[in-house]
Amino acid sequence: MTQPPTPPRASGLIGPGIVVAATGVGAGDLVATLIAGARYGEALLWAAVAGTILKIALAEGVGRFTLTSGRTMFEGWSGLPGPRLGRVNWAGAYFGIYVVVWGFVYGAAAMTASALPLTALFPMLDLKTWGMVMGVTGLALVMVGGYGLFEKIMATLVGVMFVTVVGLALIVAPDVPRLLTGLWPTLPGGSGFYVLGLIGGVGGTITMAAYGYWLAAKGWRGPEFVRVMRIDNRIAYAMTGLFVVAMLVVGAELLHASGTALQSGDRGLLDLGGVLEDRFGRPVAVAFLIGFWATAFSSLIGVWQGVSLMFADFVAHLTGRHDDSALQGARSRPFRAYAIWLTFPPMALLFIDRPFGLIVAYGVLGSLFMPFLAGTLLWLLNSSRTPYEWRSGWISNGLLSVSAILFAVLAAKEIAGLN
Repeated sequence: MTQPPTPPRASGLIGPGIVVAATGVGAGDLVATLIAGARYGEALLWAAVAGTILKIALAEGVGRFTLTSGRTMFEGWSGLPGPRLGRVNWAGAYFGIYVVVWGFVYGAAAMTASALPLTALFPMLDLKTWGMVMGVTGLALVMVGGYGLFEKIMATLVGVMFVTVVGLALIVAPDVPRLLTGLWPTLPGGSGFYVLGLIGGVGGTITMAAYGYWLAAKGWRGPEFVRVMRIDNRIAYAMTGLFVVAMLVVGAELLHASGTALQSGDRGLLDLGGVLEDRFGRPVAVAFLIGFWATAFSSLIGVWQGVSLMFADFVAHLTGRHDDSALQGARSRPFRAYAIWLTFPPMALLFIDRPFGLIVAYGVLGSLFMPFLAGTLLWLLNSSRTPYEWRSGWISNGLLSVSAILFAVLAAKEIAGLN
């Protein structure tokens, strides 16, 4: 008789949590945090902490549903009430459309973000070439190695991010007493948009739903791993929260007092590299650009691996197979097909202006995913699909409800901004 897997000791806890948390923090998120710090100093620190707490609740919900129900997230969505389209219902249909459109545009965005710091460090290749190199490198890494190699690479990139981002915050010498005052919730004039962005934006992407797939790939299966998962999740998102706080400090201490403005989007980090070089010298600027690359590339390979697993699960249900194909990684044809879809077709967007209609669809679908995830978790974790003893209590339901409302507001603002 096969013995069930044994939960790891404390020294072996860090794994899938750090993968999902690092994947969710992209270069654009760091720029948004920097700009918030540059505009309002440390006053919005409380929003970064609140956002971290909500992400912990969302990821815990994904992990708890997967471990206690024995189902993947897509299996949970497939059981939602509502009209069905073939073998999948409305939730599955939404996911199928989402991953195709979102993946096409995200592939180009991720390759560009990873290429920006490399272009600054090694200008012998242009941005488009570096972008294609990053895409192909990410594809090779998820195709060749299994989950174990992927996790080690992600842990290394997180280590680089930690040293550079937190180290930079220490270099700019934060005013600790003033920083702590930012823990008291306040809303400076005109800060509402930035508060929503800090709470809802950083660390929140489709890859939060991939957490359950990574838990299974790690070998963490069954209710006995819930405690381990919770520790893993809290450690990971605490580190993510620390990244966010560090960038807020850099924005407040380095940019707020001087009134320095950054470009929005990933290119704003290049502006910061120039500021750091002027203030602290070339070595500090180079170290920061390396951390910028680690942040962007960890998001790239996290999506290449995690969303490809989810797509493989989607195809398995669409074709009527239930053979754990979602966990076969690169051995699964749908996994390989989607990883290729993320890599090569989006390269066309590196050479042409992105079509307006596609960008609108990308923005709408992308903004709707997080309220979709929070809302479906509320339903799944209070339904018969989750064993009674593992259903949500008032704290989990409260945090998931706040998340659903907050992300719905963010989605409405995002959609309104596309008009």
